[in-house]
Amino acid sequence: MADVAVETSDLKKTYTTSSGAIEAVTGLSLEVRRGELFGLLGPNGAGKSTTIGMLTTRIIPTGGTASVGGADVVRDPLTVKRRIGVVPQYNTLDRQLTVLENLEFRGRYAGLSARAARQRALDLLELFSLGPRAGAKVTEMSGGQAQRVMIARALMHHPEVLFLDEPTSGLDPQTRVNLWDVLRQMRAEGSTIVLSTHYMEEAESLCDRIAVIDHGTVLACGELAELKSQSGPETVLALTYDGEAEKIVGQVRQMDGVLRAEASGTSLRAFTRVPESILAALVLVGPDAGLSLIDVRIVRPSLETVFLTLTGREYRE
Repeated sequence: MADVAVETSDLKKTYTTSSGAIEAVTGLSLEVRRGELFGLLGPNGAGKSTTIGMLTTRIIPTGGTASVGGADVVRDPLTVKRRIGVVPQYNTLDRQLTVLENLEFRGRYAGLSARAARQRALDLLELFSLGPRAGAKVTEMSGGQAQRVMIARALMHHPEVLFLDEPTSGLDPQTRVNLWDVLRQMRAEGSTIVLSTHYMEEAESLCDRIAVIDHGTVLACGELAELKSQSGPETVLALTYDGEAEKIVGQVRQMDGVLRAEASGTSLRAFTRVPESILAALVLVGPDAGLSLIDVRIVRPSLETVFLTLTGREYRE
């Protein structure tokens, strides 16, 4: 389809190790539309980087199909490489070159003339507010500046699709927000961007659509409102009392409509999918036990609650 930039069908990757087979991606199917900023959201080890690796031809799939701009990543990897830009998870800039030279050399590899590569590099450095740093060595750049240089380098040949693998990992909050502004500007100009991240706030703030993946497969995909309706995440009723909430948490757990409840000090949190139905009864539990209610807050489902509902709460290595 003309409006589909990236498509996968039952995509799989299994690694063979001395200790046995490891299934990194186990049948992943998705579509990325042209001109959208699409998020791959998942915990560590979910298969995000392996998926990006297959879509950018660096990793060969063991099953299924994947195409970028209509070109198959296995049968026609050269065409795919010409159509994509890639910003990897780690700094891969050439430390022996200046910022400008890093961009110029990439342009020359992509077939630009020396003059065209120089002009394109200068234009991108101005776009990313890096003009004054053109002659600087990579070792003199901050983490945020290096990330912007890598994005600029990936854009040298006007790629159809830009892939970013956790581009803000390890950056300070100010640098992360500034990089978000760059990506928003690119999206507004019509770029197609695939963003891998495990930051809920990042996905919620930037992405037009989000695929939540875990254990190498898509658990849910759509706009944020769609994800909330698909996964049935829980609303949290947060109540604060003038005494220990632990004395009533057992009773709250027995109430119809309460999926689970947690108490910590004077605070109680009840998780439910029918908040309006149980709120009145829940408010009365405290006074009946001699506790005065101080505050009630209704915390509606967010991307974080969707994420935890789909992927679970256990720690990931």
